[in-house]
Amino acid sequence: MAQTWVVVPMYNEASVIASVIKELRKSLPHVVCVDDCSTDDSAAQARSAGAIVVQHPINLGQGASLQTGFEFVRLIPEMTEVVTFDADGQHQVQDALDMVQRLRDEKLDIVIGSRFLDNRTDMSGLKRFVLRLATGYTRITTGMALTDAHNGLRVISRDMIFKLQLRQNRMAHASELVDQISLHKATWAEHPTHIVYTEYSKSKGQSVLNAINILVEIIFK
Repeated sequence: MAQTWVVVPMYNEASVIASVIKELRKSLPHVVCVDDCSTDDSAAQARSAGAIVVQHPINLGQGASLQTGFEFVRLIPEMTEVVTFDADGQHQVQDALDMVQRLRDEKLDIVIGSRFLDNRTDMSGLKRFVLRLATGYTRITTGMALTDAHNGLRVISRDMIFKLQLRQNRMAHASELVDQISLHKATWAEHPTHIVYTEYSKSKGQSVLNAINILVEIIFK
């Protein structure tokens, strides 16, 4: 039977992770959280909500957490595709389900979420500008006509998961992933997603400064 697995990178998300996982598991029961050496009880909260938890002994960054998750799901023979999903509650489960269905229907290697294909996501003009600038740079370097290269909601096929090898441990991993999609000539599509920026998610790094940091990491990686 087909099994969609969800990989959730996690660092100090104890206050929200249980609710995020419980909501996910209503439709996508197979969830692995990669705990990036949290200093709170994120791991215990994730386990209590029904997720498998893999823990890093030291803090390595989100890119490393994703790669650890990819390596874990490769060991599961029934895995057919992988969803990458943020731990802070800003992604919508229905978007993930729609993207899984699109990957299957169109027989794609990857479906990438985009905040810029509809008007549901509310963000500041400056953040929008910086993210578009980062995406423009990625377009130039990869030739891929993306609208949003730094959206953490993705669905990746089993075959593609075995080809990905992220080496950028921190935020520049998103651009590296796009580079590898281009390198492997993968079939891809973008899908509209609704990202909800709460005060909590903003405090976890979803700020304009973080977007600028991503741009700097991309250019000087």
